[in-house]
Amino acid sequence: MSETPVFPPLITGIAAGDSASPMEAACAAAVEDGEAGHLFYRFQTDTLSAAILLAPEVPLEDAMTALLLAGIGFGDALGALAPPEVGVHFEWPAGFRVNGGRCGELSVAASATTSDEVPDWLIVGLMVPLWAAEDQGYDPETTVLFAEGCAEVSPVSLLESWSRHFLVWLDRWQEEGAGPIHREWLSRAWKRNEDVTVRLAGKDYRGRFSGLDEKGSMILRSDSDMVLLPLTGMLEEKC
Repeated sequence: MSETPVFPPLITGIAAGDSASPMEAACAAAVEDGEAGHLFYRFQTDTLSAAILLAPEVPLEDAMTALLLAGIGFGDALGALAPPEVGVHFEWPAGFRVNGGRCGELSVAASATTSDEVPDWLIVGLMVPLWAAEDQGYDPETTVLFAEGCAEVSPVSLLESWSRHFLVWLDRWQEEGAGPIHREWLSRAWKRNEDVTVRLAGKDYRGRFSGLDEKGSMILRSDSDMVLLPLTGMLEEKC
């Protein structure tokens, strides 16, 4: 894809190339004192992927709010470009559902490993399947963007739109705190107040998805217990 995306001020776009994924390129930049706001991206025939480098000034458990606002940003970006009948929901902690099918996800990496540590950097990655790969097996729970009425959505336009909406929600978080982020995310949450199974850090958890706490942790309830699943449990990416 030859078209070069245009990003808003505060974001510098960098094509990741073929030798490293955007997340790998962002990780390499982070450990070499890369600048916050650098957004690495790659357009492939069947996938859009990107990763943005951030420099939080809050402890890791608070900085993980960036994951939620990145998800909201994607939902807003796709909503602005796709036909109005296309529905987008967020599957905790970092998945997307488009018209009910799993369709892409976020990932996260950080320099910090404990929840009260302020990370030097944090990276949020985005992966969105566009077309089904030829060797991809059939899974009724999984879909691709162009199979859901989005064939006219340009991957370049989608990435540009995501970057703009990401900044809008990042600014709102900085001005108003995490409350508006949590409320907006929950308004589009997949299976809220329903029984769910969540896999986090290699373990399955089951219960009724009751909402988020003040740190964005999932509240899972059963008849006799309540469990909080922290967003920091997603930190499986290593740089």
